[in-house]
Amino acid sequence: MWRASILFINFFLIILAYYHIKPASRSLFLEYLGADSLPYVWISTAVILGLVISFYHRLIASCSRLNIVLGSLAVFIVLLLIFHHFMGLQGKYTAVAFYIFVDIFSVVLVEQFWSLTNSIYKISDGKRWYGIVGTGGLLGGFVGGMMAKIWIEKAGFDTSDLLLFAVAILAVLILLNLVFARIGVYDEVIEQQENTNFSDGWDSLIKNRYLVLIAGTLLLSQIASPLVEYKFMSLVQENFTELDQRTSFLSGFFANLGLISIGINLLITPFVHRNLGIIAGLSLQPFFLLISTCGFYMSPSILMAQVMKISDRGLAYSINRASRELLYVPIDSIQIYQAKAWIDMFGYRLFKVAGSTLILLLTQWLPFTVPTVGLSWLTMVVCVLWLVAISLLAREHRLVVQTSPA
Repeated sequence: MWRASILFINFFLIILAYYHIKPASRSLFLEYLGADSLPYVWISTAVILGLVISFYHRLIASCSRLNIVLGSLAVFIVLLLIFHHFMGLQGKYTAVAFYIFVDIFSVVLVEQFWSLTNSIYKISDGKRWYGIVGTGGLLGGFVGGMMAKIWIEKAGFDTSDLLLFAVAILAVLILLNLVFARIGVYDEVIEQQENTNFSDGWDSLIKNRYLVLIAGTLLLSQIASPLVEYKFMSLVQENFTELDQRTSFLSGFFANLGLISIGINLLITPFVHRNLGIIAGLSLQPFFLLISTCGFYMSPSILMAQVMKISDRGLAYSINRASRELLYVPIDSIQIYQAKAWIDMFGYRLFKVAGSTLILLLTQWLPFTVPTVGLSWLTMVVCVLWLVAISLLAREHRLVVQTSPA
C-alpha cells in the first residue's frame, strides 16, 4: 500500500505539471496559427513522437529506468525555461514547437512512469494497485486545470507563467524520486518482456482474431479523436479571442474533464461492469459520442462542443480504459505485451494521422470544402463503425472467455 501511495503521488505530480502547460500550448497555438492548422501539427507530432519513442526504447534497454526518469525531468525543465524565454518572440514558430513539445512531454513522462511502475510490481500486484495509481493521474488533471485557471483569473499571472509553475513541479518530482529511490521504492522486480519489437507485435496481432478486434476498436477511437478535437478547438477559437482568457477557459474545462472522469471511474464504471459487463462499458464512449455529435450538428455551440469533447475524452480516460484492460485478462501475457507494443508504438499514431488527413482533405485539400459542423457526419460514421466492431468483439470475447483456463 505504501508503494502504491508513493506512485499515486508521483503520477499525480506528472499530470499536475502537464495540465499547467497543456492549456497554454493549445491557447498559444490558436493565437498564432488557428484551428485550421491543427491537423498539420498533429501529423508532425505523430512523426516526431515515433522517432522519440524509438530512441527512448533503445535508451531504456541500456540504462536504468530511474536514471532515465531523472534525466528526462531535467531536460524538460531546461526546455520549459527556454520556451518561457522565447514565449511571444517568433510567435508562430514557438507555438508550433511548444505544442509538439507538450505532446512529447506527456507521452514520454507517462510512458516512463508506467515502465518504471511495471518494473517494480509483479503482475499479480499490479492488477491490485494499478487502479489506485491511475486515479492519481485523473486527480492531477483536475487539480492542475483548476490551479492554472486560478493563477490566471485570480492571481494575475499570464499564460507564459504557467510554464514556470510546471518547472517547479518537475523540480519537486526530481527531489521526490531521489528520496523514493533511496528508500527502495524503485527496487526492480524482473518480470517484464522488454525486448518486444515491431514485428513481434504485428505477428501477435494478426494471428489472433480477438486481438485484431480489440485493436480495431482502439484505433477507430484514434480516428474519432482528432475530429472531435478539431471541432472543439474551432469553437474555442471563435468564442475566446484573447490569449489569457482562452487559456483560463481551457484550464477550467480540462479540470472539469478530470473531475468527470474521476466520478465516472468511481461511481459508474463499477456499476456498469458489475451489472452490464465489460462490453457495455466499452460501448459507452462511441454511443455517447454519437449522440453528442448529433446534438452538436443540430446546435453547433461551445456548450455542445464541450459535451461532445467530454463524451470522447471523459469516457476514454475512465470507463473505456478500465474496460479495455479487462479485455486482455483471458489472453496470454506475452501476447498482450506484444500486441500492446504495436498498438502503442505504431497503431495509435498511424490512425491519428489518418484522422488528421481526413480533416485536411475535407476542409482544405479537395475542390469543395466541408464546414466544421459538417465533419459531424464523418464522426457519426466512425462511431457507427466503432459500435459494429464492438459487437463483433462481444461474440469473440464470449468464445475466448469460454475457452480460457479458469
